[in-house]
Amino acid sequence: MSDYTLVTGNPYTDDDLTTCSQSRGRQNEPAVAVDPRNTDVIVGSSNDYCPVFNADGTFLGLGDIWLGYYRSEDAGSSFTSSLVPGYQGDESPYAARSHVRTADSGDPVLAWDNHGRLFAGSESSADPEGTAKTFGDVWVATYQNPDGEGGTTTNDGKEFVRSLDVARGSAAPNLLGKFHDKTSLEVDRTGGPCDGNVYFAWARFTGGSSNGFNSSVYFSRSTDHGATFSAPMKLSQTVHDIQFPDIAVTGNGHVYVTYRQFADVHSHEPIDAIAYNKSTNCGATFSQPHVVQTFEPYDPTDLDLSGDVVGDCGDFASECQSGYTFMRGGTQVRSAADQRDASHDYVYIVYDPTIPGTEVPSGTSYGSITSEDLPARYHQDVGSESGIYFFRLDGSNDTHTTPTLISDTGGVGLQRFPDISIDLGSMHAIWWDSRNDPCYSPQRPLGNCPGGVTSASLDAYGAAGTSALTWSAAERLSDTSSNPNWEQFGGRSVPFGGDYIYLSSVGAFSYGVWTDWRNVVAGTDPREGAESDGADVRQCRAQNPDGSWGPDTCPWAGGLDQNIYGALTP
Repeated sequence: MSDYTLVTGNPYTDDDLTTCSQSRGRQNEPAVAVDPRNTDVIVGSSNDYCPVFNADGTFLGLGDIWLGYYRSEDAGSSFTSSLVPGYQGDESPYAARSHVRTADSGDPVLAWDNHGRLFAGSESSADPEGTAKTFGDVWVATYQNPDGEGGTTTNDGKEFVRSLDVARGSAAPNLLGKFHDKTSLEVDRTGGPCDGNVYFAWARFTGGSSNGFNSSVYFSRSTDHGATFSAPMKLSQTVHDIQFPDIAVTGNGHVYVTYRQFADVHSHEPIDAIAYNKSTNCGATFSQPHVVQTFEPYDPTDLDLSGDVVGDCGDFASECQSGYTFMRGGTQVRSAADQRDASHDYVYIVYDPTIPGTEVPSGTSYGSITSEDLPARYHQDVGSESGIYFFRLDGSNDTHTTPTLISDTGGVGLQRFPDISIDLGSMHAIWWDSRNDPCYSPQRPLGNCPGGVTSASLDAYGAAGTSALTWSAAERLSDTSSNPNWEQFGGRSVPFGGDYIYLSSVGAFSYGVWTDWRNVVAGTDPREGAESDGADVRQCRAQNPDGSWGPDTCPWAGGLDQNIYGALTP
């Protein structure tokens, strides 16, 4: 449904909305935000690929992925699906309110203020003219209550007001120029002098150098409810090769930006670590980076058939020497703060590194361990187990508690992509977990059995904690395990599940979202002959006279049915 129709009741549709109502397309990298004024109102988002294909497999021709907007007014029992206005082909009256220059958009992040406004951040790239340019922009959209701050809170965050670019990349093709990515968003809800400020951070990558990519964290703020943003400010002055910024605002209005530092011989960073910058003046200026905790990461890698190190494996050009099929994903860092705790400068941090002592020879080219002793970043042939670690940082004196596992699986299963939220002293965490994987081994990637066959192996789990730093037993959120290694991307040759899952809470009420594959329809890939890795999806292809194969002509048949699921969390 168009947001215009959602707000006004006036009918509007277009080819994208019609296609998205029936295409069973892919969604990943979900975000979610619970309205602090009314927990019945929950808004979610994702990279939504629903308008990519026509039913016969031809491209719709109106762009690529775009940000979904999924709205619940009954505490998550049901959702109405929409798209953030401004997608290619949007001719609704709200389309003119979008001021972004790209044809696609993704990596959604969401946050509310205390006045009925919702903010959505994104990175975006493709040129609407169809050239090879990858602009690499980042932008923020604003939604409001159509009746103003005093309107019934059921309508909070419903009406699209605007979207605008906060930082623009260069027009170089294939990510070779300046490219912005890995966004984070938070709003001050403290009621103090910074109340209503919107804070936005991202990683800026510079490609094309002899040493590959160099990345830094940048930050911008809005003091007028998203109408304008400050010039981007580089935070990571003394730290290089970093990703995954996250923003936390403490009850006294201090702003913390945390991120992962990668070990990299080119940038002279000897270790993987969590670092942060702090602002005590509403995001106007920041401290120098502080390294707060080192770790041994869990970064799945393999060797492709040419011997190059790769972060995902599948078929054809994506085939790896191990024979495994797996999606990309490395150690993440996420942080949160209790904005209603004005007595402390506490930041609560989760991350998913290798559990020390679980390292084991993999017996193949697959590995998950980074070694600072090698000139290459990745050390092959060593697998390990990953876990969700938690600690609390006291930003007033740069000390922190000892990192501890939130949930110890006893050596059965990997734990990936954590998120954390805290409000009124009530902590909540979510993560992906493979403790129900019938083929689990630290020697192999997630969801891979001996011989390279994949299996249903992944669930979402959650736990609750208190400001006393104790956690409940983990609870399974998903009621069906799913296979994260379906080959749904790269012309049905490689899996992709995104780079995060998401959680939002108000007091003890918490809602989490994750990418889920339970609805995928399995199939065979005729291009592979008799081979099967258990990861092929439903597809329809005809062989050409020269022996090559045509495109998939039945993308709506369920092979691409990757979805976002959600649930109340502990």
